[in-house]
Amino acid sequence: MILKLKPPIVAALVIVLAANASRLKADALDWIAVSKDGKEFVAGPAGKPFIPWGFNYDHDENGRLLEDYWETEWPKIEEDFREMRDLGANVVRVHLQFGKFVSLKEGRPVAEAQPIEAALRQYRRLIQLAERTGLYLDVTGLGCYHKADVPPWYDRLDEADRWEVQALFWRAVAGAGSGSPAIFCYDLMNEPVTPAGVQKGTNWLGPAFAGKHFVQWISQEAKGRERPAIACAWIQRLSRAIREADQRHLITVGLVPWSLPQPGLDSGFHPQAVAKDLDFISVHLYPEKSKVPEALATLKAFAVGKPVVIEETFALKCSIEEFSAFVEQSRGTASGWISFYWGRPPAELRASRQMADALLLEFLEAFQRLRSGSGAGSDR
Repeated sequence: MILKLKPPIVAALVIVLAANASRLKADALDWIAVSKDGKEFVAGPAGKPFIPWGFNYDHDENGRLLEDYWETEWPKIEEDFREMRDLGANVVRVHLQFGKFVSLKEGRPVAEAQPIEAALRQYRRLIQLAERTGLYLDVTGLGCYHKADVPPWYDRLDEADRWEVQALFWRAVAGAGSGSPAIFCYDLMNEPVTPAGVQKGTNWLGPAFAGKHFVQWISQEAKGRERPAIACAWIQRLSRAIREADQRHLITVGLVPWSLPQPGLDSGFHPQAVAKDLDFISVHLYPEKSKVPEALATLKAFAVGKPVVIEETFALKCSIEEFSAFVEQSRGTASGWISFYWGRPPAELRASRQMADALLLEFLEAFQRLRSGSGAGSDR
């Protein structure tokens, strides 16, 4: 028997079926945790091994940050997520900018700072997209990548007030994602640094790289404190804020390779010191030409009893062959690998005659091949 349904009923059925399809996809995503022995990640009640493998989605092909276009060009983001999934990703690292998520009227006390609901709404939409696409999110927060977007009032805050509004940011973001298995982790900040010496600093942001400020100081003055102690106090403060809203998802922080205790350049976020306050260690490693052994030695120094994710890596300073050797030889130490995707799929790169596009295509194809040896394909 063929039923003839009226248009309103058909429309209602379509909505219900679409909602159910989305829910089925979300249900297919297992919650991620650290294994009981603390050595790896596991998925779901059965404790299946989970190997994070994916891309930083830090900006698009035109250098725009996610919040610059997620209101007006949402289909582009949907397309990019599908492209990253098709390239073999199971994790996408997104970088949320502080100034887009927290507001405070000029001259008002910091206690009156408020989350920006429009940004949280789009963030929830991003989580739903991840659920539908079958991807996990590494949610990195407190970005100040474009200096022009940093609120003037934020730069004027002292350490205590700055940490307070950073806690507000994380409480709001964690609350928005607490119920979704699509959150792999919260990364408190990209490449934070503690102050060195006795002089008070004058900047919160490190030098720009390609027009973006990826390094950020968490304090401008040591005030007699040891640098790792400052790092631990900051991690604990923001972690408490997250746990007020979300008791389940993992917490980490994206560390520069010069976070190891050593003379000279040192972030103060020593892995041995901060590991106790984190669920796993994240390190950013870019192997250099003829220095793959040195990069591997650095990686091993970050293995302090918890899983280590190479949260940023790319053939920026070495050949594709050397990069591939680095990834291959890092297995056994690293528990996950996250590179970069800037919104240009292989088909588009193949059609280009630009040398830079040819090199990027070569890298994406190599990274896709490396995935097959990582075990990441059997995690769900």
